[in-house]
Amino acid sequence: MASPHAPAPIPRRQSKVAAMIRSILVYSVEELSGDGLIKLPFAAGLRAAFPEARISWCAASGKSVYSSWLKPVVFRFIDELLLGEPLGDRMLDVFSPRPPFGGRTFDLVIDTQTNVRRSLVVRRAGRTFISAAAGFALSARRPTSPWPESMAGQLDGLLKLAAGPQANAARPTLSTPEAAAAARTLLPPGETYVGFAPGSGGLERRWPLDRFVQLAALQHERGRRPVFILGPAERDYVEPLRAQAPYALLPLEGEAAERAPVKGPLLTIAMAGWLAAAVAADAGPGHMLAAGGAPLLSLQRDRRKAAKFKPAAPRLEMLIAEDYGDSMAALPLEAAIRALDTLLEQD
Repeated sequence: MASPHAPAPIPRRQSKVAAMIRSILVYSVEELSGDGLIKLPFAAGLRAAFPEARISWCAASGKSVYSSWLKPVVFRFIDELLLGEPLGDRMLDVFSPRPPFGGRTFDLVIDTQTNVRRSLVVRRAGRTFISAAAGFALSARRPTSPWPESMAGQLDGLLKLAAGPQANAARPTLSTPEAAAAARTLLPPGETYVGFAPGSGGLERRWPLDRFVQLAALQHERGRRPVFILGPAERDYVEPLRAQAPYALLPLEGEAAERAPVKGPLLTIAMAGWLAAAVAADAGPGHMLAAGGAPLLSLQRDRRKAAKFKPAAPRLEMLIAEDYGDSMAALPLEAAIRALDTLLEQD
C-alpha cells in the first residue's frame, strides 16, 4: 500500500543572478483545479530560485483556484495574486498608451501562456521577459533543447530560462495535519484501498460508470476495498454505486464526511496517500489524486491533451480513448484491468 509521503523542505538558494531580481510577475490566464495543481511545483521552484524576490502571480481572466482552496498552499511561494488584469484580447490593447498593471514594472516577467497579443501587452511590464509565445520571438532567452509537450515540462523549461539550468520545479507538500487525520479516519488501517474518480466536468470525457463498477468489482474479488471519490457534479452516481457496488466506500458521502474537520479537494489529496492505486477520468480529481501521491491510471480522451496535461503522479499509466475509437466508451475494460494491474504489481 502506498503511504503518505512528505517531500523534503524546498531549499532556497540565492544566486548572484537571483540577488539582482527583486520583483517577479508570473502571467497566466486562469487556473482551474487540474492546471492549478500542475503549476504548483513551478511556483515552489521559482520561490526556491528567488528566495528574496517579491513574486506576483496574475490570473488575467480573474479565475484561479489560487484564490480559493489552493490559496493556503500557493501563498507559501507567492506574495500577491492579481485577478482580472489586462488580457490583450483586442488588437487595440497592444497599442494602448495605458501601461498594463497600472504602470507597475517588474524585474522579471515569466509569461506562461502563448497568445501573442497578450504577450505583447504584458511584455511592457517587464525589464526581462521570458515567454514561449511566437516561438520565443519575444523572449529575452530561448531554450537550446526541444520544447516539452507537457505543461509541467514547459513550466520547468521557463523556470530554467529565468533562473538558470540548476533551477528545478519542486513538489510541494499539499496535505495538512488536519486533512491527514481526517483521511485516516475515512480510510482506516487494515485494508488495501484502490481509488476510483469517475467524474469529469465534460460528459464527453467520462468513461461509462458501469466500467468503473466492473473494475471495482474485480478489485473487491481480489481482496482490495474500492473507494469512489465523487464531487458535487456526480450526485447522480451515489445511488447507482450503492446499489451496484455495496462493498465500496464512498468516503465523501454520508455522516462521516459531514463530521470531517476538512472537506473538499485537500481531503481528496490527503486520502490519495492511502491508496495503493487509483483510476480517474481526465479531470481535477485525477490531478488531486496524483498530487497526493497515488499511483494513477489516467483515462484520457485524446492524445494531444493527454500529452499537455499529463498528471504528475509518482507512477502513471495512461489510456487514451482515441487509440480505440471516437469516444470514451471505446476504451476497453480489459485495457484498464491490465494497466491497473501494472500499477498494483509495482506497489
